Amino acid sequence: MEKSNNWSWPDELDAVIAAPKHHKLILENDRVRVLDTRIPAGDIVPVHTHRWPGVYYSVQFSHFIRRDRDGKITFDSRTAPPIPPGAYLEFLPPHSVENVGDQEIHLISVELKP
Repeated sequence: MEKSNNWSWPDELDAVIAAPKHHKLILENDRVRVLDTRIPAGDIVPVHTHRWPGVYYSVQFSHFIRRDRDGKITFDSRTAPPIPPGAYLEFLPPHSVENVGDQEIHLISVELKP
């Protein structure tokens, strides 16, 4: 499980650095990084990245829109099939997330380092 060979985004865009209001580091070692992510209803998470692939577990779901760094919508949960509580995602290049639902989004993610 390696990060993209074409990873060209600066460390300053890392989720914990670029969006610390929404991402809390729970644990990190040379194999994994565990994040607690909370996005209140109506909040927009600043543009950030997730360098490593990971497993994302939804503690509490709310509808959201993911946009690329240019503001183009890349995912809208309101028009997608239902999202299971746990999902595997590859690395995520620069993006923002807007909680368009009426509840807080609460995720626990386990990012898998190479």
